[in-house]
Amino acid sequence: MNTIATQAAPTLLKRQKDLLRRRLEVERRDTELSMDLLTNEVASVQQSRHSAPTDDEHDPEGPTLAFEQSQSTALLVQARARLRQVDEALARIDADTYGTCANCHGAISYARLGARPYAAHCISCAERIAS
Repeated sequence: MNTIATQAAPTLLKRQKDLLRRRLEVERRDTELSMDLLTNEVASVQQSRHSAPTDDEHDPEGPTLAFEQSQSTALLVQARARLRQVDEALARIDADTYGTCANCHGAISYARLGARPYAAHCISCAERIAS
């Protein structure tokens, strides 16, 4: 059990929660579109790499294609993680736990949720987790 003393999490106003839900839904659609584009980009680069000579050391395009594939793949992994965070936030809204820190059960400020609507932790806990 966490021994950090926290205040009871205030309930977000309905209009605040509705606004944040809409932002999360837009974020979800944007992330899905990005994932589609990145998936196509990864496939295109893979196709180019397979049709290009396999001697990356002497082919000036070889390292570039490998870098592009690596970069696109990393961005796709990040987009998948973001989609998971957004879906979890939408589930918290449905469960009426949105705006409550998953660690200390204190309030996540509306300002933090406005900046990062999928945040699952208050600033204090997020800082502790990150360090």
